[in-house]
Amino acid sequence: MTEAILLVGGRGTRLRPLTVRTPKPMVPAAGVPFLTHQLARARAAGVEHIVLATSYLAEVFEPYFGDGSSLGLHIEYVTEEEPLGTGGAIRNVASRLRSGPDDPVLIFNGDILTGLDIRALVGVHESTGADVSLHLTRVEDPRAFGLVPTDATGRVTAFLEKPQSPEEIVTDQINAGAYVFRRSVIDTIPAGRPVSVERETFPELLANGAHLQGMVDSTYWLDLGTPQAFVRGSADLVLGRAPSPAVPGRCGDRLVLPTATVAADAKLTGGTVVGEGARIGEGARISGSTVLAGAVVEPGAVVTDSFVGAGARIGERTVLTGTVVGDGAVVGPDNELREGVRVWCDTRIPAASLRFSSDQ
Repeated sequence: MTEAILLVGGRGTRLRPLTVRTPKPMVPAAGVPFLTHQLARARAAGVEHIVLATSYLAEVFEPYFGDGSSLGLHIEYVTEEEPLGTGGAIRNVASRLRSGPDDPVLIFNGDILTGLDIRALVGVHESTGADVSLHLTRVEDPRAFGLVPTDATGRVTAFLEKPQSPEEIVTDQINAGAYVFRRSVIDTIPAGRPVSVERETFPELLANGAHLQGMVDSTYWLDLGTPQAFVRGSADLVLGRAPSPAVPGRCGDRLVLPTATVAADAKLTGGTVVGEGARIGEGARISGSTVLAGAVVEPGAVVTDSFVGAGARIGERTVLTGTVVGDGAVVGPDNELREGVRVWCDTRIPAASLRFSSDQ
């Protein structure tokens, strides 16, 4: 397997305001755009040619990655004029593939952080002679996912969309968002219209007698669809819990990029990232958080499990917990923002305006 399709066209609506100005795969995680980690892991598994299926803010990908040579890859870009869904996006880029009809093609979603052994998935695909092989993972609560039961040999027996009752939960195995397709199968996907691989392509293949094989891989897996998950994923990359050859530094409690300045008595822990040109003031405490390029965290601020956008400013003594602050926003001194708060880009919150506790 030397080819892959990477689906990076989603609008990332659940991640807003992180994705107001930046497509989801380009939001920084552990110091680089998240997509960099996926590309690097694909290259490490032997992939040489990747086609990016883009749509939302498609114009930002190629200026950053170019032809992919800096990563040892050849990257091509195909932009959807109208959203086509997962299956439609795969079919839309098929003409750029060079593989023969029976060759394996790796396909993966642009918002999954995983430690998947890609070579092992390809090995299962080839050894079983499958038409499509799926990475499956087990989760404690599968209600928010599509269930994929398999038989004793790992062959997929059904696709069950998000179960609504306990009786419908027949397995804890879910579709983890990475597949190996036989090249000829891609050409059977209808062209020119929206298609979901989860709801249409896979069930139809199964109904027509195709061989779909599941491989359960219980290594690290995280859907980065929410701000809280994205912050956690970035921290896990820095801490070394999630594997990636693209982390720009040693794994540990903190990752401070060049040109960032951190006061000597500031405390950075829990996989915190401080981006290029950012400034962390005296006595600030930051844990498990991401502070993007050019942002400022002023003296005495406390930031926990939060995301501070590019060029944003967090005022003195302000406390953020589980909060997202968009690019260019200003949160004045002595504010207190807690779990789930999203501050939109360029918003200005005056000093001591929002609190969840007394100001005494």
